[in-house]
Amino acid sequence: MTPTTPSSLPAFDDHAALLAAVRPIYCALVREFVVDVPACPFEEVVSDSPESIKEAETWLQQVDAQIQVHQLRQFLQTTPLANEIVLRHLLVHHLHKPSKSTSDRDKTDFLLVQYFSLCAPSGMEDSDIDLDYVAQVLEPVLGPQEPVLPAWLKPLEAIMQSAARCKRLSELLHGGTLEQGRKLKSDNAAHFFEPSAMVAFARFSFMIRRIFFRLMHDDLNAIQDGLRELERRNVATIDCRRAQFSAEEPVGRLRMICQSWKVMFHAEYSSGQPLRMLVDLRAAVDDALQNGAKKPQAKGAAAASVRTTGASKK
Repeated sequence: MTPTTPSSLPAFDDHAALLAAVRPIYCALVREFVVDVPACPFEEVVSDSPESIKEAETWLQQVDAQIQVHQLRQFLQTTPLANEIVLRHLLVHHLHKPSKSTSDRDKTDFLLVQYFSLCAPSGMEDSDIDLDYVAQVLEPVLGPQEPVLPAWLKPLEAIMQSAARCKRLSELLHGGTLEQGRKLKSDNAAHFFEPSAMVAFARFSFMIRRIFFRLMHDDLNAIQDGLRELERRNVATIDCRRAQFSAEEPVGRLRMICQSWKVMFHAEYSSGQPLRMLVDLRAAVDDALQNGAKKPQAKGAAAASVRTTGASKK
């Protein structure tokens, strides 16, 4: 995708040491996802000879070619191996590749956000997360920066503001906001690895992640509140076919599923099948609450009609 490495990136003095440093993660990825590659040809130490370095690079490239960004995301968010130093080594490894693919771009984008999330204080307000602060946190991997938002990245701010106005997860997933950010990234792929662009995208992705988690938890809480209300009304089952459950799904079982989802969704946002189920389940619960509210009125109206009819006959 891009043939060169930006000269402003900090140098890694010992390339052999970097290769050895990322080895444990790559070996763990091979085991986790049963990647079909030859056995790792080097141990904890890589010789400085060009032949040894080339052999190590070739093996790592073979693994990289088969590991997708969603697999890297899943692994790094669940393994105890992932810490600040490991993420830094992985970033340096990807950033200093002489030729970078679209997959390298997506992995770098994720790694930058993951690194920033790990290093930044958890209690920060959104207003504190400006370009200068993000550049400061990413300095160990991107080098010193005085970030100025490139003209082609000006739309990022409007996209973030649009995402922040979303009231439900369905709005974020289906409203086109996420697609706008992806399109901006892909349309300007040749400029992604410019340090100022990586800082801007890291901030954008981190802010979108925050909005995603807020909306996701809001939906989960709304579903659980709705299920409690349905139980209070003595509603035992609801039609959840739109969320790929049954037409008479027990309310108690749905509450247990929501509890398990709180753990499962403690991960990077995506538009995968489980999230669509969450969005559809909230819609199903909302429908049940609305229909349940109408039924007593309908019964009351029918009873009144019977009384009226009976009185007229008399």
